[in-house]
Amino acid sequence: MIIFAANFFTMTEEYVIIVAGGKGLRMGGEVPKQFLPVGGMPVLMHTLKRFREYSSALKIILVLPSAQQEYWLSLCSQYQFQVDYQLADGGATRFHSVQNGLALVPDTAQGIVGVHDGVRPFVSVDVIRRCFETARTAKAVIPVMPVVETLRHVPTQRNVLRSDYCLVQTPQTFDIQLLKAANRQPYSDAFTDDSSVVEAYGHEVTMVEGNRENIKITTPFDLKLAELMV
Repeated sequence: MIIFAANFFTMTEEYVIIVAGGKGLRMGGEVPKQFLPVGGMPVLMHTLKRFREYSSALKIILVLPSAQQEYWLSLCSQYQFQVDYQLADGGATRFHSVQNGLALVPDTAQGIVGVHDGVRPFVSVDVIRRCFETARTAKAVIPVMPVVETLRHVPTQRNVLRSDYCLVQTPQTFDIQLLKAANRQPYSDAFTDDSSVVEAYGHEVTMVEGNRENIKITTPFDLKLAELMV
């Protein structure tokens, strides 16, 4: 079910954890994909700027592997990048990276926290707003898009109904206390994203409409597409 939220809610605290731990292996180069330039600026800077466009009060937490932080800071100086954020160390997995980001959110905080892929720079402000506003009542929200191509189930060698599936995007947004509690679970290989962590904890996830441009830049083709969108 896809629902749309009204615009009259108020919120006490809002955070977003932007996870950027990619190594760029599928790009075929040595520079991690989040640092590659698109439209004259590294991908990750576009992503942070988009969330700042959503709200000047939003608290941004950037999670980067410690080995990449010096390079990132040099890029910030080079591009005179001035969006404010807090920096956290990346972990062994996405789950542990989000844990490290959540550690910078006070345990007493009440409100909403989003988790977003650092290499999704084209999420729309409307989608960000929709996710945060819906999470105020639904507690756990993911943006999705319908599947437009035919899907085939490889083990059975049969096509499946694409209407039974959707593409999951980020930001995934949650009640702060819910996500903190869910992330106290022991790690599992079944944790493919943050919604799977929350579902394993026993909470239902609500879907809202995403935006088609909200691609995850992982391949050289994605990078070319990103240049066109910029």
